[in-house]
Order: sequence, then structure tokens, then C-alpha cells
Amino acid sequence: MNQFGGAERVLQVLSALFPQAPIYTLFYDKDATGGVFEGKHIETSFLQKAPFIKRYHRLFPLFMPLAVEQFDFSDYNVVLSISSSFAKGIITKPNTRHISYCLTPPRFLWDDSHKFMEEFGYPRFIKNILPPFITYLRMWDKEAAMRVDDFWTISNFVKSRITKYYHRDSRVIYCPVNTGKFYVSDKIGDYFFMAGRLVSYKRFDIAVKAFNLLGWPLKIAGIGPELNRLKKMAKSNIEFTGLITDQELAELYSHSRAVVFPQEEDFGIVPLEAMASGRPVVAYNAGGAAETVINNETGLLFNEQTEASLMETLKAFNQTNFKPEACQAQAEKFGIEVFKKNVMEELGKLL
Repeated sequence: MNQFGGAERVLQVLSALFPQAPIYTLFYDKDATGGVFEGKHIETSFLQKAPFIKRYHRLFPLFMPLAVEQFDFSDYNVVLSISSSFAKGIITKPNTRHISYCLTPPRFLWDDSHKFMEEFGYPRFIKNILPPFITYLRMWDKEAAMRVDDFWTISNFVKSRITKYYHRDSRVIYCPVNTGKFYVSDKIGDYFFMAGRLVSYKRFDIAVKAFNLLGWPLKIAGIGPELNRLKKMAKSNIEFTGLITDQELAELYSHSRAVVFPQEEDFGIVPLEAMASGRPVVAYNAGGAAETVINNETGLLFNEQTEASLMETLKAFNQTNFKPEACQAQAEKFGIEVFKKNVMEELGKLL
């Protein structure tokens, strides 16, 4: 718990649903999580005392399996883990039901492992000794998946990855989206909009290249390691807003012509925030967006992750073809209360 990202937002909702349940985590940073878990009973592992863990946690992956296995859950009948890496590896007694809400099998161990090793930000000699450790962690991860009694997951896209890598079935319960933070406006600007952390896999560069050629206004909210490269690439019709408040984000969504989403995500919150704002989405037809955006009704999907494919779709975009109420209705299917209802229904079937 060292940021307030997607996993922590899921945890926040589940913690509100089960307010008396303690939270176990490898390590906890109150400031980095925005203080939203203050007052909760939080148990941390021995890694909490490790030097520099809060800033350099990526240096400690070999210790994380050991740390997560040290937690004692013998007093519990049901344990719900939220995992994109190690939490599913907890050890429980035979009479304790362990349900893992698997956000994804860890990409750095499975489908993106070679890319991870190549982009690991350390000297070449360290990269050269990584493969055997990656292999060890991959074997541990596969074995840890067998400890889980029931898998839930966030999309059919991730469900297929769980089947492939773990040979386990899973039940899809889509992530909760706080749709109440956003609003529909009848005043639409002339710009398209993008939001998110500026990292390479999100492919902001595709949109920048496309809008450079089109000359249309594009606003991009967020920061990240790609910011300077994208700024150098972008022409004057593209504006980078940097970090913005929640209020500013809602305003930029609601007044945009459409939101552009060129990445492949396991789920993807941005398209649903856009639709909650009544705005259509121009999205890459892969990952979670292929499940949440209804083509020709709440947005347009393009089939190749290239600027040419995106440009072709943008040129076909006509904002009068999309009704704000349809976009908003689609987003509401993924709201917090829907998530809570689905969780309780699934628990009722299992317990």
C-alpha cells in the first residue's frame, strides 16, 4: 500500500463493505495512500522496517513471497486477497476459504517478462543475473495460485490470462468506478482529451503523432517518465496540463469532444470516467476497453495500435452520433454499488 491507485481504490470499497475486517499488507505508507485508510486496523510484514522500502520497493521482490507467507490467518473463516503479484500466496488452514480478487497475473513474470528485464533501470550486469530470479518467482507464483480456493478477476481479458498461466477458472467482477465524481455538461469544447500516467505502454505517443498530423486540439493530463519525450514530439495544438485536481479532471472530461484511449489495459478506469461524464471514447479494441466501450454507441474502437488506425477512426468520429445519456448509463453498470452487490452475491454462492 504505497500509492492510491486502482488496487487501493478496490481495497477502499471492500474495506467500507467490511469495516471490521483488518487489512494485511506487505508494507504501508499512510501519506502515499492519501490517508484514506487512517483508522483501519492494518497489519504489515517485516518489510515495513526494511530501509528504503517505501521508495525502492522494486528492489525487494525476492523477499516478498517470504513476507506474505508469514501472516497468520488461522483465526479467520474467510480471507479475501487483492493481488496483482504476491498477496494470493498467503497460507491458510484447510477450513479457511481464500478468495483471490486477481487484478492480473504479474506481467513482469509472465507475458511481459522479457520486456521487464530489458527495461529494468539498472546496469547491464544486474540485468544479466535477473533471469534465474525471474524463473524462481514465476515458479513460486504458479504454486501460490494453487493455494487459492476461488478466483475473482476484473475482466474477461484477465480471466483468459489466469486460465493460460494458472490453469484456473475465475469469476469476473468488474472493478468499482466512482461515477458520482463526474457530471454531464451541455457545453462541449473543441478538444479531445487523454488522462493517465505518462508511461510507454499506455501509448500516448500514438495519439501525439496522430494529432500532430490532424492538427486538432488535444489536451493530455498527467505526469510520468514519458512527459519530456512527448512534449518534444508534440506540436502546438497539443497541450499538457500536468497534475490536476479531481474537479479539474471532471471538468476536462465533461467538456471534451471525446476521450482517446490507445492502450491495452487489464480493465481501464479512464473510459468509464469519460462515459460517466457523458463523453464517448475512441479506444484501442483490446483489453478492458473492448468490454466496457460499446462500439458505435458509447464510442469507437480501432483495431490496430498505430497512429494510422487511430487517425482513420478519428476522421470517422461524429460526436452527434453519441448520446450522453447512453454513455452515462453504460458507466453506471460499473459503479461502486453494483460492485458491492456483485461481491455480496458471489460470497453468498460460495459460503
